[in-house]
Amino acid sequence: MKFDKTILNAFGQIETPFYYYDTALLGQTFDAARQASLQIPNTTVHFAVKSNANPRVLQYVRDAGFGADCVSGGEIELCIKAGISADKIMFAGVGKTDKEIMLAISNDILCFNVESLEELDIINQLAGQMDKTVNVALRINPNIDAHTHEYITTGLEDNKFGIALDDMLKAVKHAINLPNVNYYGLHFHIGSQILNYNSFRILSSRINKIQDALEAAGIQTCSINVGGGLGIDYDKPQDNPLPDFNKYFATFKKYLRLRPNQVIHCELGRALSAQWGSLITRTIFVKRTRTKRFAIVDAGFTELIRPALYQAHHKIINLSATDKKRHRYDVVGPICESTDTFGTDELLPTVERGHLLAILSAGAYGEVMASQYNCRPLVKAYCTEDIIKQSGH
Repeated sequence: MKFDKTILNAFGQIETPFYYYDTALLGQTFDAARQASLQIPNTTVHFAVKSNANPRVLQYVRDAGFGADCVSGGEIELCIKAGISADKIMFAGVGKTDKEIMLAISNDILCFNVESLEELDIINQLAGQMDKTVNVALRINPNIDAHTHEYITTGLEDNKFGIALDDMLKAVKHAINLPNVNYYGLHFHIGSQILNYNSFRILSSRINKIQDALEAAGIQTCSINVGGGLGIDYDKPQDNPLPDFNKYFATFKKYLRLRPNQVIHCELGRALSAQWGSLITRTIFVKRTRTKRFAIVDAGFTELIRPALYQAHHKIINLSATDKKRHRYDVVGPICESTDTFGTDELLPTVERGHLLAILSAGAYGEVMASQYNCRPLVKAYCTEDIIKQSGH
């Protein structure tokens, strides 16, 4: 993420807080992921829309040739409106409503990622009523600990996601026997912000054993979806703006035993969207107590909830700094909750009233999770092109 003079001058003319999306870095990120995915034939990258559903961003997803991983009917509608082909859309989630299922069926999406036998039967029933046959991939819970935050772990037995390994063969056979669904493949997702690539190796090994068991029962699978979960560097985002996509795909290439002509899907979100987004906020007051300096800013957890919800930390920089002397600040927002804190004891160049701060790595789960708590207006987002236009250049 770079902030040149033109960008910084334009920031001063925009009402804060707002999101800034560096579309040059966005393009580099998408290109790196696409090139790395070529290591494995028949691979499709799906952008996890829950990480960033900004319509402009989805147009970049479309232009990159990526598919979409959607978890609601609203996300499906946004993707189709953005021009993403329906035959590249996968629909996941444990609680799909009948209305959402019928919306997806009517748009002929690529596949439903199914999380229970009950859901499988409902999809079959609704598809039959619409005189359609739809692809389903069964989400299998592989019981793998991805060693990430407990709130974003999804692959353990006590998580709400997926079909238990013990029920896998019964579920696949049931899908094969239903008249209005086509058994398309298997789907897995073990968590988010995974930095230990050994987790993906273990997942590959578990998938290999599952495929062996299915083939022993005479069942062939044409698609494997390994989910997403690849993490990013929140501590040094400017030094490491791109995740190691090559290592991610190389891990699956080495350890996952794909069958001839089998296709592989992945659903990357944070890895594709986090680093090119920043939350720009203005300092309202600098408050001093006997033990603390507080930089009170006009953004709060209504704009970026990750620190309050997950105890997550984002690097913060002072874009307006003129004094090189550094102090420790608690960077806090205006919301009437003690959890409305972006950083504690942040070492920053002297912060003064009116200074602009950038909270980095906020492209994922930032704007998309914004709320109107305290009757605050929803935050706006600007791409690089918008900022340049705003500056008059």
